[in-house]
Amino acid sequence: MKKPSLCIVTPALADANNGNWQTARRWARLLSAHYRVRVAREWVRGDEADVLLALHARRSAPSVAVWAEIHPERPLVLALTGTDLYRDIATDAQAQRSLALAHRLIVLQEQGPLALPEALRDKCRVVFQSGTRRQTLVKTTTHLRAVMVGHLRDEKWPQTLFEAARLLAPDEGIHIDHIGAALDPALGEAAQATALVCPHYRWLGGLPHAATRARMQRAHVLVHTSRMEGGAHVLMEAVLCGTPVLASRIGGNVGMLGADYGGYFAPGDAPALAQALRECRAGLGDPAGRLATLQAQCETRAPLFDPRTEQAHLLALLAELH
Repeated sequence: MKKPSLCIVTPALADANNGNWQTARRWARLLSAHYRVRVAREWVRGDEADVLLALHARRSAPSVAVWAEIHPERPLVLALTGTDLYRDIATDAQAQRSLALAHRLIVLQEQGPLALPEALRDKCRVVFQSGTRRQTLVKTTTHLRAVMVGHLRDEKWPQTLFEAARLLAPDEGIHIDHIGAALDPALGEAAQATALVCPHYRWLGGLPHAATRARMQRAHVLVHTSRMEGGAHVLMEAVLCGTPVLASRIGGNVGMLGADYGGYFAPGDAPALAQALRECRAGLGDPAGRLATLQAQCETRAPLFDPRTEQAHLLALLAELH
């Protein structure tokens, strides 16, 4: 029996090396045993597919609109990003139309449905992202190594990390690596300026995914300062390699790590981030210290990010539409 065809539309392809691309590529792999999957930047009139799965309500809006016009009876699934959930659907007419046209909505963390209008929540499903478990490495107790991963753009709010680095003295034993390309040139200049005055802070620019993941494995803690997230891929990867997280308390992060997680700081609160890093540094090697406590909390969330779970949820959602 011929497998049905599914087109995954994502505005970010491999050259973007971001979370949306990682999600699209992973979903293509997880669904390939059941569907003939193609990943494209857009769906246009004349392309053939039985199902459309689009990432991003605003940026994929043209593909969603054309599909709904030509194939109103065929399944249309829309996966929502952080900028969709926490900005665009409140103000952008194209994003709002995409929500209305979709037969099912996907959010990537458990707080996501709360950002939707109540009338749309019945067609929303939570699908946690997944990854491969990585060995938790033995790490030095002479200093704390923190890493932040994310391209430099306003939504990631890297200014919080820059300010926190300036609040930390070089001799406090806290080393910070910052990975991400400067999508906003002004933020790249700010990163360079921070590195000049803070020898304990390094901006490494964009790195390949494997190299980034290896640095996350070697770090004691991942720092995540975003002001807006749909469900950050990097949080899931950190949890799966046993690296605890210090994260801004926003819906997208709470939905990934849980409401009771102990590693949050208020968005933009650099002094609180600096203090949390100091507490993690003080607890190095202490099985009852803050770092160990955060690691144990992350470990309880790890089963949510199993590929078999993600695959089952995707297939169940698609089955609802056939």
